[in-house]
Amino acid sequence: MFLSIKNLSVSIENKKILNNFSLEMKEGEVHAIMGPNGSGKSTLSNVLAGKDEYEILEGKIIFRDQNLLDLNIEERSQLGLFLAFQYPIEIPGVNITPFLKAALNSKLTKDGKPEVDSLSFAKELKQVAYDLGIQPEMLSRSVNEGFSGGEKKRYEILQMTILKPVLAILDETDSGLDVDAFKTVTEGVNKIKNKQNSFLIITHYQKLLDYIVPDYIHIMKNGQIIKSGDKSIAFQIEKDGYKNF
Repeated sequence: MFLSIKNLSVSIENKKILNNFSLEMKEGEVHAIMGPNGSGKSTLSNVLAGKDEYEILEGKIIFRDQNLLDLNIEERSQLGLFLAFQYPIEIPGVNITPFLKAALNSKLTKDGKPEVDSLSFAKELKQVAYDLGIQPEMLSRSVNEGFSGGEKKRYEILQMTILKPVLAILDETDSGLDVDAFKTVTEGVNKIKNKQNSFLIITHYQKLLDYIVPDYIHIMKNGQIIKSGDKSIAFQIEKDGYKNF
């Protein structure tokens, strides 16, 4: 089982956000979730990533044959799950390069693989940064500290490229990007997309789905999926909004 979410209900501060939510994903698929503000999209991504302020009322999440709800954030990352935040946080004092190297080696160790050596890692990191338009001096700075919105989103894609997750959740990664950053980010995603990894894309805009083409689109409302289909749904939303759902 790659990802199976069944009858998931979640609350925060005694307010129910997800309501009997269910979703199935196979390896290599791209799913997009759209919906009006407050429908529970970001709550879903945060619960999958393991943020602990949410209360799980009922339901289960099976990821790669393991109960995801039994795993902490680090264990979920080691299992191959990655969340690109809508608003990436700053981590002052934590340098980008050793942070990424430690995260990668933790994942490799969990998989029973040898750790990457410093020279090979530095070479790959510089090449990926160059491809994403990230200046070399940025790699010696603290994580996201003083970065612009576009720089933070580029760095999220840098992390994803280095860590090679099997499930990447993109929570409104297109939010606030200028044209150049948007193109760089979407090209970065498409470069690493293959039949062995999957993407769950949360977005408000059909434009993103022109560049990262989904296999399925799901419409969320009131904490659950109310309609699923192909890319034509996104065009309908772009034209008429959510009034017909």
